Amino acid sequence: MILACEAGFWLLLGSGLVFRYIFRWGRASWFCLLSMPLIDLALLALTVLDLRRGASATMAHGLATVYIGFTVAFGSTVIRWADQRFAERFGGAPRQIAPPLWGWADVRHELAVWARCLLAVAVIHVLLFALIASLDRPDQKQSLESWYRTALGTAFFWFVFGPLWSLIFFKREPATNQLPGSGPGTGCCP
Repeated sequence: MILACEAGFWLLLGSGLVFRYIFRWGRASWFCLLSMPLIDLALLALTVLDLRRGASATMAHGLATVYIGFTVAFGSTVIRWADQRFAERFGGAPRQIAPPLWGWADVRHELAVWARCLLAVAVIHVLLFALIASLDRPDQKQSLESWYRTALGTAFFWFVFGPLWSLIFFKREPATNQLPGSGPGTGCCP
C-alpha cells in the first residue's frame, strides 16, 4: 500500500510538472497536483480497512501514519522544490537561491525545517491515536503504540543534527574581499 502510494505521489507530481512545463497544459497540471492529497486519504482508508478487517497491526500500518505525516508537513515543500527545478530546466526561470549556509540565517532555516518535523510528528500522533482508538484488540494497539516513541525520537535527532548542530558549529558569514586595514574608517586609502 505504502509503496503504491509513494509511487502514485511521484507519478502525479511528475505528470503535473510535465503537463505544466513541457506540454503547457495548465488544467491537466493543476488536476494532477491538486489530486495528490487523495493519495494520502486512500492510504489512510486502506490502513483503517485492513485493521478493521482483523489484520494484525504491523510496522507497515504505523509507517502509513508516518508517510501521511511527512506528506502533510513536507509535501508542499517537496512540490515547490520540484516545481522550481522544472521551471529552471524547462520554463526558463532563473536559478533559485540555495538555503543559507552561514550565520543566523542558517540557524533560522534549520529551525523552520525542524518546525515542519514537529508538525509531521503531531500529525503522526493524531493519526496513531485515532487508529488505536478504533481498534478492539490489545495486541494491535501495542504494536502501533511504539510509533509514538519513533516519531518523537526522530524529532529529537532532527533537532540535534539540525538547529542545535548549526548553533554548536556556528559559521560566520564569509568576509567580503577587503584588504586588512582598508575598510571604512581606517584612514588608510582615500
